[in-house]
Amino acid sequence: MTSELLEIQPRELKFTFELKKQSSCSVQLGNRSDQYVAFKVKTTSPKKYCVRPNIGIIKPKATSEFTVTMQAQKVAPPDFLCKDKFLIQSTYVPFGTTDEEITSGMFSKESGKYIDEKKLRVVLISPPHSPVLLPNNGELKKDPSYDAALHKDIAQNGIENIPPPQRLEEDVAGCPAKDIEVLKAAKDAESRQADDKMNLESAKELVEPKLIKDFEELKSKLHLMDSKLREADHTITKLIDERSAAIREKDLLKHEVELLRRKSMKRVQVGFPLLYVCTVALISLAFGYLLHL
Repeated sequence: MTSELLEIQPRELKFTFELKKQSSCSVQLGNRSDQYVAFKVKTTSPKKYCVRPNIGIIKPKATSEFTVTMQAQKVAPPDFLCKDKFLIQSTYVPFGTTDEEITSGMFSKESGKYIDEKKLRVVLISPPHSPVLLPNNGELKKDPSYDAALHKDIAQNGIENIPPPQRLEEDVAGCPAKDIEVLKAAKDAESRQADDKMNLESAKELVEPKLIKDFEELKSKLHLMDSKLREADHTITKLIDERSAAIREKDLLKHEVELLRRKSMKRVQVGFPLLYVCTVALISLAFGYLLHL
């Protein structure tokens, strides 16, 4: 199996940045394998971007596409640089798996499955035919020299000679060293915050499936123990019933024995034994015979 499951185009998310306007870009994913592959898209700034769809299934040698929309922003980032990142996770899934069957556990490394991860960075570009912008307290402001040059071209030629868009870094080159150091420190802090957020989300993705698995195992054990307790309770009840029945049978036998004993005693008291009667008869006959002599 190849280590790279998906072919991703492009490898950067480029957004045309304009204040208070949304911007979108599309990413195409190609399945390089002969198996079904599931993918999931995550970002360090989930409130800032909208990903549709953020999960999906790609058939063997097929392609899929998702769109990322950056919400309208009120403030431009320092130096026109963005530290936001996107993470695309992919893994093999059984043949015939559908989008509805995708779960977070599929992308958990705790399951032992191979998870391919690719990071995409965000690049902001200036809109075409836009005036040169300068950062001013976190907001983009139009360069005054641009307006002067523009009016001069209009006065001389009668048309607007709009210069091509320039990188914001060129405009910031003339800033004081102190301001540049402040901007760099702010960028570093933002980068560390983004990385920490990415690590936190990755740790959350790892911990949540483990907690769910432990909870399911505990729930299964409790269910098994409850079944065993019910079975033991049933056995105890059965034994108690059997003991009660044995006691009743014992009492009944005692009663019957007592009745038989009483009957035998009554028979002895009512008549004489046959041997006694025979002996008395013989003695009487002998005594009578002697008397006749």
